[in-house]
Order: sequence, then structure tokens, then C-alpha cells
Amino acid sequence: MTISLQHSYIAFDDAEAALTFYRDVIGFEVRNDVDMGGGMRWITVAPVGSDVEIVLTPVGAGESDADRETLADLLAKGVLAGAVFATDDLDADFARIEASGADIVQEPMDQPWGVRDAAFRDPAGNQIRLTQR
Repeated sequence: MTISLQHSYIAFDDAEAALTFYRDVIGFEVRNDVDMGGGMRWITVAPVGSDVEIVLTPVGAGESDADRETLADLLAKGVLAGAVFATDDLDADFARIEASGADIVQEPMDQPWGVRDAAFRDPAGNQIRLTQR
């Protein structure tokens, strides 16, 4: 039996801003953008050639109004979710992301556990890290 990661979820508060960021700034390909009706869209993006897809999902989708509001507040603070992506050229990718106006959390730096990494926030506030071995 083999178990592997197929989808991971990243919440957003603006579908177009999220799609533009992950497609045009990060460079992921759009695998799906399906109107599900009622204001819901099934949007998946992925690094080119990857089997793992990221589902961009409205913050608090399917939750009560109160829970959706709480989750939206946490998202805005940048503590709701995050992701770590690997790259083979951290400095070039970081420069492109910084030029997009992304909120920079950490400039590229060498870490004691053997990677060089940087951190920024996507338009919704999710913390994203880029690492390079």
C-alpha cells in the first residue's frame, strides 16, 4: 500500500487575488477553476509537473457564520495556515515575489538545519516559505 499527498488546502478571502498570486507570481499552473454555484469555485493550482495540487478555498467554507468570521480574523493575522515550497533558485524566486509587492516576513537566509529560506505572506495573509537546500 502506498499513501501519498494529493491535495492540500490554502484559504483565501479573495479568489481572484489568490489565483493571480499563485499563478502569476509563484508560477503554478491552474489545474481546475470550476464554478460550483452559489459563489463557490473549485480552484486547484500546482507546481508544473507535480502530482500534488493545492486547493484554493474560501476561508470558512461550509462553516457557520460565526466560525467563518473567526477563521477570517485568523487568516488576516496570518496564523491560519501556511505552506513550505522548495526551489532551486531561492534568490531569483524571492526577488520576483518581492517585486510583486508581497508582504515579506523574512529575507533569504541560511538556516542551521541546512537550508536557505525566505518567508512572505500571500494576499490573504497565509505565511509561505521558500526553501533551497
